[in-house]
Amino acid sequence: MSITSEFGAIFDWDGVIVDSSASHEKSWDLLAAEEKRLLPPGHFKAGFGRKNQFIIPNILNWTHDPSEIERIGRRKEELYREILKTSGIQALPGVRDLLEGLRAVGVPCVVGSSTPRLNIEHVMTLAKLHGFFEGIVSAEDVSHGKPHPEVFLKAAAKINRAPAKCVVFEDAFVGLEAARAGGFKSIGVGTTNSVETLRGKCDKAVERLTEVNAAEVMALVQE
Repeated sequence: MSITSEFGAIFDWDGVIVDSSASHEKSWDLLAAEEKRLLPPGHFKAGFGRKNQFIIPNILNWTHDPSEIERIGRRKEELYREILKTSGIQALPGVRDLLEGLRAVGVPCVVGSSTPRLNIEHVMTLAKLHGFFEGIVSAEDVSHGKPHPEVFLKAAAKINRAPAKCVVFEDAFVGLEAARAGGFKSIGVGTTNSVETLRGKCDKAVERLTEVNAAEVMALVQE
């Protein structure tokens, strides 16, 4: 790809590129059954956009032992990938057209997500999305999860763009908070939360990425 634009686009993964929420929720249910543990009410929405290292001790309150957190989190993601082998997964409406549009005008795209790298690469293969992204910044690459802006700052650095020249695409409140904290413009996508609840937390809110194109993304950064 010829990168000619001064702008950049950073995409969260789950809930922005793909709707994986049902598969993730099912993997937590299967994990709880395996571990013979209870899932507190509302745990899934409370943990959306967070790293497993935060969810397991702070939302589920299952354990604070680092080695156990690592083991449980790793198993949860294995279960998730096993589910996808059966169910498959596709890019959300508008994703491919937007990525193609950004590529056509030379805007580099990068993934900035709390999702483990193996999950992203697995889904990227299943949904045939290889070739659209200049790189991936995943859960393993950061010390601080969202709402800390580290993941987006590292993503911007990967494409050699200043935060002020990048637009972040997010569906989670903590992700939009991270984008704002890092000095990024943001577009909230109404997959996990309604557009009404996203407004005020981002610079533009849409139901789906079918509602936005490359020209609008660049115009947002120029405002």
